[in-house]
Amino acid sequence: MRKRHIKITATAESDYLADVALAANFAELLGRARTADEEFRQAQATAAPASEQYARARALDTALTDATRAAYAAQRAEIGPRGYDDRIYRRKAMATPGVHRWTDEAERLLTLRETHRLTGFPARPEAAALGLEVARMPADN
Repeated sequence: MRKRHIKITATAESDYLADVALAANFAELLGRARTADEEFRQAQATAAPASEQYARARALDTALTDATRAAYAAQRAEIGPRGYDDRIYRRKAMATPGVHRWTDEAERLLTLRETHRLTGFPARPEAAALGLEVARMPADN
């Protein structure tokens, strides 16, 4: 039985190369996210003004988003260019250990970002300037 050679489309090839380029920056983007997290935690610990905390929270959100995108790009790059057009090939490749590692990392970063968005943002500086009070959940005792 002869194996069929699947032709890779130009779109799939260009998407693959873009993902490889983005995935190559993963370590740097993850480092930026760690730095942004440390800066945000430091601002919280020193009771920095809300405007500074908000700016650092936004920087952390952006850094986590960039790192998550790079992790998902690395996942797609690990699958290969054929995975962009062939859903069966992509599905089989998703079951490999290399792809699992990138999926786990991407989902971990996505969870960190979503948790940060739900619990980590201080009130916007504009709310304080308008004299508005932001609703807070009561503390559980």
